[in-house]
Amino acid sequence: MARPRHVVLLLAAVALAAPARGRDAYHKLLRGSPAPNSSVPESELSQRYWAAQAQASLAARLARPAVTGTARNVVMFLGDGMSVPTLAAARTLLGQRRNATGEETYLAFETFPTVGLVKTYCVDAQIADSACSATAYLGGAKANIGTIGVSANVPREHCTAAQLPHNHVHSIAEWALSDGRDAGIVTTTRVTHASPAGAYAHTSSRDWESDADIGDACAGARQQDIALQLVHSHPGNKFKVILGGGRREFLPNTTVDEEGTNGRRLDGRHLINEWQADKKARNVSYQYVWNRDQLIAASADLPEYLLGLFEGSHMQYHLEADSKTEPTLAELTEVAIRSLSRNKKGFFLFVEGGRIDHAHHDNLVHKSLDEAIELSAAVERAASLLAEQDSLLVVTSDHAHVMSLSGYTRRGGDILGPSDDKGDDGVPYMTLSYANGPGYRPHTDAGLRQDISKLEYRDINFAFPASVPLESETHGGDDVAVFARGPHHSMFTGLYEQNQLPHLMGYAACIGPGLHACHK
Repeated sequence: MARPRHVVLLLAAVALAAPARGRDAYHKLLRGSPAPNSSVPESELSQRYWAAQAQASLAARLARPAVTGTARNVVMFLGDGMSVPTLAAARTLLGQRRNATGEETYLAFETFPTVGLVKTYCVDAQIADSACSATAYLGGAKANIGTIGVSANVPREHCTAAQLPHNHVHSIAEWALSDGRDAGIVTTTRVTHASPAGAYAHTSSRDWESDADIGDACAGARQQDIALQLVHSHPGNKFKVILGGGRREFLPNTTVDEEGTNGRRLDGRHLINEWQADKKARNVSYQYVWNRDQLIAASADLPEYLLGLFEGSHMQYHLEADSKTEPTLAELTEVAIRSLSRNKKGFFLFVEGGRIDHAHHDNLVHKSLDEAIELSAAVERAASLLAEQDSLLVVTSDHAHVMSLSGYTRRGGDILGPSDDKGDDGVPYMTLSYANGPGYRPHTDAGLRQDISKLEYRDINFAFPASVPLESETHGGDDVAVFARGPHHSMFTGLYEQNQLPHLMGYAACIGPGLHACHK
């Protein structure tokens, strides 16, 4: 049946007004040669180059010996919030800092022989926070969002459930101590923050870092705050190395620390002094340090126990840090490894690049990617200090973020700059942007997006664009990558639940519950 003439004309008008939907409309690639600053090597224009590169990689894989012994040492590196797009952007930035195009660069751990993916959801949440995820990748059990070191039987902020021993989830750090090995934590956040707390704390709220945080909500429930657990409860009080930030959680609110930060504790307890008194009572050597010079001096003759708190709160971003007072993550990692390596049975060490996450929450791409590069440097330092034959290195993240890498920019284009493409509104957009966060910018009176190419986007405090306004950008629900090197590294391939990670590490190291490579 023929359509009326006015309907035919209307359909034709709509078709003319609508954008083309052919194949090219969905893949609008930039045309022409790369810009002069791209500097793509001429050798890459030949297929022989890529064939030779692939065959060399294949030969290296085949020549790599299988490592199947027992892992005497286990070092777990966590890039907090280090999503797969973060990895891609960070490696590109690292390469561009070296005057290369960047995309072909590898972070240190991206050369590890085994790569896998883990699913990060919590028992009660589709998208994880750093607390429930820490319980998974350190304790081996998924839990409720906001809780640390307890099973999913414990609701968040329940005042008594977390006190019940049968609800406690025991971490791989405790497994190592039970086997006669040593353990320690290194972080760029407060040592009482969610991720490192997963190694030693049992609490129904990640926010209860000091007694001031608990307040009257659980009066009489005898809930110990996280700092108190680290100093006085097993396994934290057995950690040979504790390095990071967070002095304020250990000090009375009537005191001021070495750099002018007020303490937060309401109970009047000075937990740094109590940590030292505990070690003195045990007749072991110990030292407390609060700046880089003291750390370097202590490393010349390491005590049995070392506590380093380098900031009142989190450690400074590497891009802003005072190198005289603030050690790098690589330096902290080296001191920790040298200290723990004195135990002939071995050790477990947790190392966190925690401020990748914080910068993402503020849409601060410069800082987030730089923190990821700093984590890579720490992994590289550890790999140089520990033999692959008896030391398992595992690098992963706790959850993703909502930063994306998009557009059709030429090879070698500034990863921190605008895309070579423009929106259909004719306005430039950044290669890196966020689904939400404080980088949201309202449209102009004309209804157009703000032209970010005219803003100071090279400033390290520039908030990259976000689509939805939020005071703090959210985590993402993506799977995160796992990289492994050392004994039984091949166990870490595939896609699996995040809580399997400590069981895999325990298998390789012959510690903890369940099956072991040494068939204990």
